[in-house]
Amino acid sequence: QVQLVESGGGLVQAGGSLRLSCAASGGTFSRFNMGWFRQAPGKERDFVAVIRWSGGSTYYADSVKGRFTISRDNGKNTVYLQMNSLKPEDTAVYYCAAARTVVPGMKGYDYPYWGQGTQVTVSS
Repeated sequence: QVQLVESGGGLVQAGGSLRLSCAASGGTFSRFNMGWFRQAPGKERDFVAVIRWSGGSTYYADSVKGRFTISRDNGKNTVYLQMNSLKPEDTAVYYCAAARTVVPGMKGYDYPYWGQGTQVTVSS
């Protein structure tokens, strides 16, 4: 059973930066594609970014492209989300997710394992 624990959320002013971390345990981390999703109050959970198990491919939602960067350290069983130029509309609970799939997924149902989430609040 894979366990995922996010950290690094908080309150930041618009234009600021945060780096989220997601530590994995209970599985072979290097075999999992890792995704980040977010859910704002009253809204559906949205795809943010995904990184292939090897780290060789990354994909981003259009809304974060050029501002967010996903990366992973397989030696530390950790995936990161560097968030720059934050906007108030980035305010949400951010979740990391893991899946052993051939193609990195961009839908929530692609991922069987989820963390508990970390709150990111961007003030204007």
